[in-house]
Amino acid sequence: MAVITITNDNFEQEVLKSDKPVLIDFWAAWCGPCKMMGPVFENVAEEHADVKMGKINIDEQPQLAQKYGVMSIPTLILFEKGQVKDTSIGLVPKEKIEMMLK
Repeated sequence: MAVITITNDNFEQEVLKSDKPVLIDFWAAWCGPCKMMGPVFENVAEEHADVKMGKINIDEQPQLAQKYGVMSIPTLILFEKGQVKDTSIGLVPKEKIEMMLK
């Protein structure tokens, strides 16, 4: 499944009202570790059609980053039924992301 861009405008529909789990990558264009995480995140998205995966650019959507307490990037937050189920901070290997999804 393709990674979708999450904004203030589509957050409620795409994340909070999603019928599947949603894994969000909070990132920024200037963040080196975020750039390294990007291809890994995309790869996981291709292999997990059962999970919706999205990215939130914290420079463009600071309200969402603030709402979920994102202080360091990259930060991954897993939502299920509109609730935060798991969080991971920093660059992590593919295996760690897959563990979050189990």
